[in-house]
Amino acid sequence: MAKKRYFAWSPLRALMASVGAKIVARDAVGFLIDWLQEKAIDLTQRALILARHAKRKKVTKGDIGLSIKGY
Repeated sequence: MAKKRYFAWSPLRALMASVGAKIVARDAVGFLIDWLQEKAIDLTQRALILARHAKRKKVTKGDIGLSIKGY
């Protein structure tokens, strides 16, 4: 079964083009999407741990910021 993708191809291709990568292979975009998705999942899990530690159900901007920094 194919892995569900939460990031769209077109905005990523537009982002890559905006920094100068006008021609990008399809598998390169797919690889970037997979990597971004894994990072987003990891950071969200870390942020959820911080929110639960603070006895909250809501994940805040601060939780995400701390998880990016590596708390």
